[in-house]
Amino acid sequence: MFEKLEDIRRKYEEVRNRLADPDFVQDHRAVRDAQKTLTELEPVVAKIAEQRQVQKELEGAREMVESLAPGDELYQMAAAERATLTERLAAIDQELKVLLLPRDPNDARNVFLEIRAGTGGEEAALFAAELFRMYQRYAERMRWKVEIVDREDTGIGGLKNVTAIVEGEGAYSRLKYEGGVHRVQRVPATEASGRIHTSAATVAVLPEAEDVDVKVDDKDIRVDRFCASGPGGQGVNTTYSAVRLTHLPTGLVVQCQDERSQIKNKAKAMRVLKARLLEIEQAKQEGAIAAERKKMVGSGDRSEKIRTYNFPQSRITDHRIGFTTHRMQDVLDGNLDELVEPISAHFQAERLKEELAKA
Repeated sequence: MFEKLEDIRRKYEEVRNRLADPDFVQDHRAVRDAQKTLTELEPVVAKIAEQRQVQKELEGAREMVESLAPGDELYQMAAAERATLTERLAAIDQELKVLLLPRDPNDARNVFLEIRAGTGGEEAALFAAELFRMYQRYAERMRWKVEIVDREDTGIGGLKNVTAIVEGEGAYSRLKYEGGVHRVQRVPATEASGRIHTSAATVAVLPEAEDVDVKVDDKDIRVDRFCASGPGGQGVNTTYSAVRLTHLPTGLVVQCQDERSQIKNKAKAMRVLKARLLEIEQAKQEGAIAAERKKMVGSGDRSEKIRTYNFPQSRITDHRIGFTTHRMQDVLDGNLDELVEPISAHFQAERLKEELAKA
């Protein structure tokens, strides 16, 4: 894998030189692509520079150890430094292996986040609403933008379902492992006897499709317009601003009623539709139509869980890696990195094993 390092460093310098060329910067599309390439290569190039610096320092420490007698006062210091630098160099090598893994082409994309109440009735809807607030707060911390496409509220603050666009750097790479069934264990507010109930909500995370990924012909789309429901006042509820799109070849149905403008609702709905069509196309290439989303969401049954939120014990457990935290409120307040980073590290390690096995 390390044979790539010099090629990466050389490519990085070539792209930087290109961006300094006055003729090249006239092509705005080429400049955008070049800047994107630099952003992707910068972490690797920085790690290569760190590796070389540590190698240089380690060589100096080794020379000093070899030039000193074991009883010399400086010998112990040089030997300790050699051990520390050797350990650091091994860690850098491991970090470079992870950075050199083939990138998920969707990592830099925006996300469509879908949350639906599953088993558990009203309590499941309340939990779905809490999950959505958690992701909204996490997006605020990450400085991402969240736009609701469609939502169906219950009467007491719950959500039957919600679809939202999450826009921002690294949105898909950070959220892609959130898809699946999330289970909650707690005493519902409506439970008089104090018994703990178990409910569930499903989360699906879809990368946004780009225009080059999915082509949708107008003749393949049926557009229905209707009055929006739910909160929003007279302007929303009495005009035909809500839009439902049906993709005739696949039967996919998407609707948006969050905006007052019919045009904006149609544009948002089209973005969701393209994301779902991209998902189907990618699944076809893998030999299983929509298999990933079905694996993510399942039936919404409590047994098909990736994570459990146990309120009485203030405990969250990710069942895929056996990770547990007792900082329940912190996570619900949007400190989601405590869960995102261990699961990301786990799947990176799995991919690294696969790549090394191929080598």
